[in-house]
Amino acid sequence: MPEPIIAVEHVHKSVTDSTGTLDILRDIDFTLAERETAAIVGASGSGKSTLLSIVAGLDTPTQGTVRLAGEDLFALDEDDRAALRARKVGFVFQSFQLLGNLTALENVMLPLELAGRRDARKAAGAMLDRVGLAERLGHYPKVLSGGEQQRVALARAFVVEPAVLLADEPTGSLDFATGERVMDLMFELNRELGTTLVLVTHDQGIAQRCERRITIEAGRLAEG
Repeated sequence: MPEPIIAVEHVHKSVTDSTGTLDILRDIDFTLAERETAAIVGASGSGKSTLLSIVAGLDTPTQGTVRLAGEDLFALDEDDRAALRARKVGFVFQSFQLLGNLTALENVMLPLELAGRRDARKAAGAMLDRVGLAERLGHYPKVLSGGEQQRVALARAFVVEPAVLLADEPTGSLDFATGERVMDLMFELNRELGTTLVLVTHDQGIAQRCERRITIEAGRLAEG
């Protein structure tokens, strides 16, 4: 069998403060294959976003590890984890996370320039055209609608052709109709590029569009 693109291995996450220890995640263990789509679902406060952050290597588990494309994330130092993310992972957030002082084109060019791509402008322009924003290349985020900003964020995430796309409540800041259009586009791009998609959502309609649902209940896995 081919090696999974993501392997979450007995991940625990606890935090301790003056009131004691809180277990956020308890023995989370699953694998995802290349091109698979998975939704992480659960009640507010169940640990969904913490799990996504650990899968990304942005947060560290108390116990356990994550393998991304065969690499043990937590055997790497922070710089090497960041380099692996830059090569393999794209991100889409609820709050878009666009840089306000850069145009739509410059926002999408940024990860390509950081990777040393000489065709950054051409590739970014083509991807913005693909998401329907060819007429918005020179616009700054503040003059774009929420749906347009999220399409810029999708273009930025997919332009590097990541092996894995991680999305945290990608439609949470959008109205229903705009959110539906953004999700249609995300799934289309995902199929075209053969990316593994992992998204956190409270929307059961979005979750049902994924091949897998990973349900977190009080920090434990209850896969549905």
